[in-house]
Amino acid sequence: MAKKKLQHFAETFVFKNFFQPSYNELLSGFFLKGKWNKEYFKNDNPIILELGCGKGEYTVGLAKRNPDCNYIGIDIKGARMWRGAKTAIEEEIENVAFLRTHIYLLNYFFTENEISGIWITFPDPQPQKPRERKRLTSIRFLELYKKILKKGSIVHLKTDNIGFFDYTLEMINKNTLNLIFSSYDVYNSGIKEEVIEIQTHYEKMFRDKGMDICYLKFSFDGKKD
Repeated sequence: MAKKKLQHFAETFVFKNFFQPSYNELLSGFFLKGKWNKEYFKNDNPIILELGCGKGEYTVGLAKRNPDCNYIGIDIKGARMWRGAKTAIEEEIENVAFLRTHIYLLNYFFTENEISGIWITFPDPQPQKPRERKRLTSIRFLELYKKILKKGSIVHLKTDNIGFFDYTLEMINKNTLNLIFSSYDVYNSGIKEEVIEIQTHYEKMFRDKGMDICYLKFSFDGKKD
């Protein structure tokens, strides 16, 4: 298994849709920052991010369903993202890319108002109180998202962890953000959107065990400066 992971990771270096910049590249300025539409996607369509994309099921799934939007999957584990990047190449899905980096470095890759939406799919809940800053809906990350998102953009969250879901609802309320929809059991909520049409590898495992999937979406429109 370890050997296969190494093989997959090595293969990502030759994928045209896969980017893993070095530290020096970050210091000198990532060449696609502010230029994703012009230099990579070659269009003016909205750019949507999937944070902690894992195998890229959502990144690829959304890209296939919405050819008029561009999608970038972001994760630090390249061997996992290999699957999504390879699928996109094999199926000739041109409106998708993958970026290997830490999520807290987003401002090194995107300029203000460059992004039109974010999906956070089954992140590590980081339940220990001392690790709160690492939660992807903590104030640290919310402020980061706000800087790169266009006005009116939507942030989606799917998780099996009720504690993390409650924490996110609390952060939305505390920071007077605009909660658009929330459900502790999205598959029985009556919603009919991509949120139930695409499932990650882990989501299928959770559902097979009878676990409910929580989902919410919000925007920054209601936040007071």
